[in-house]
Parts: sequence; C-alpha cells; structure tokens
Amino acid sequence: MFDYNELIGINEKNWNYQYVLEKLTPFTTPERLEKIKRVIEGRTKNIGVLMERVCDMGNMAAVIRSMENLGFQKLDIIESEKIKLSSRVTNGAHKWVERRKWDNVVNCMEKLKAQGHQIVATSLQVDSVPMTQIDFTKPTVVCFGNEKDGVSQELLKYTDINCTIPTVGFSQSFNISVAAAILLSYIKLQREEKLGKQGDLSEREKEILKAHYLIKSCKNPERYFQ
Repeated sequence: MFDYNELIGINEKNWNYQYVLEKLTPFTTPERLEKIKRVIEGRTKNIGVLMERVCDMGNMAAVIRSMENLGFQKLDIIESEKIKLSSRVTNGAHKWVERRKWDNVVNCMEKLKAQGHQIVATSLQVDSVPMTQIDFTKPTVVCFGNEKDGVSQELLKYTDINCTIPTVGFSQSFNISVAAAILLSYIKLQREEKLGKQGDLSEREKEILKAHYLIKSCKNPERYFQ
C-alpha cells in the first residue's frame, strides 16, 4: 500500500481499486462514506514516522493513535522482536495506518533515502536543533528511538537533521509517546500554516485509499468479490 498499487489483495486474489469501490460503496452508509472522505482529505503521504526497536507495546500503540488522529499515513517499524498490534491497545487506530516492518536499520534507511526523504531524528545530539527550525513541508521521515537508548548510532549515520523538542524544565526529554504527540502536532500545524492543509494525496491515491478503507470498514468483504 505504500506505493498505492491499483491492485488490492483480498484472500489471495487481486482486485482493481475501482472494482472494489463499485462493489462496496452501495453497502456503505452515507455517513460512513462522508467520514472516510473527510479523513482521507487530511492524510499526508509525504511525512512518515519511523519507530526503531520500541519495546513497550503501550508506547507504540500511543504513537500510532497520535499518527492516525493527526493525519499521518505511513509508519516504518524497525523491530528487534515480533510485535503484534491489536485493537485493544490502539483503539483500532492501527487499521487505518500503513505499516511496513524491517529487521535492520540499513535496509530501511537506504530505502527511505533513495525515495528522497529528509531524515529527521529526535535525539539530544550536539548538533540537534529545535523542531521549530525544521521545514516539514519537505518529504520527511521522523524517527523515534528505543525508550532506553533513544535513536541508535547506526540510524544517526543516515539522518539529515537531529531535532529536540524545546523544554523549560529540568528534564531534557519526553516519553516517546508524548514526544511523538508533541512533534506530530507541531508538524501538522506548520504544514497547515505554510501549505494551507495537511493532506497531500492525489485524487487517484485518495480513491485507492478509499477502497482500502471500505474493505476495512466492512465485515467479511470477500463475500462481495465472488
């Protein structure tokens, strides 16, 4: 889904997104269709989130909920162990966010760099700058690290900018879920101020995402594709 492929897989079969829309739209309430439309209008593909080896399931779930509520569509996860997300811990938010998992830093970062992303890490480095000095109108991936050690030195080799969230207390850092909520909220506000909106999907991408959301909104959608 990261590439907005026109073919959507359902039960090992691929269906064109337009066919999915044709089949499922008549069985979706007007209220649901309006909500899906509103949500998609606020979605950005140009700002992604990366979580590196986050250990606490509650933290990961909280970040995903913040992402979903603020319109961030894409999540890369570098993991050291299998993490299974569920509606119980994310309040269903993980269903609406595109997730891609990696087992190592190098493959993930080289892919993101090749796609032309500005890589920004939240890290207390000597060269770190306040988040307010960064231009988030550019395609960007924001990286959050492990609860104990933060972003790894291996990942920092790939960053373009390291940033901090300004504080006025004795503590210099926030819990990862709080840091993500603050930074993502700031990014959304900056983009709305500079671009006039948060959302940046093309009309074709909106329709493809709508097809995915209709599938996720429907119980046993495969019954409509016989």
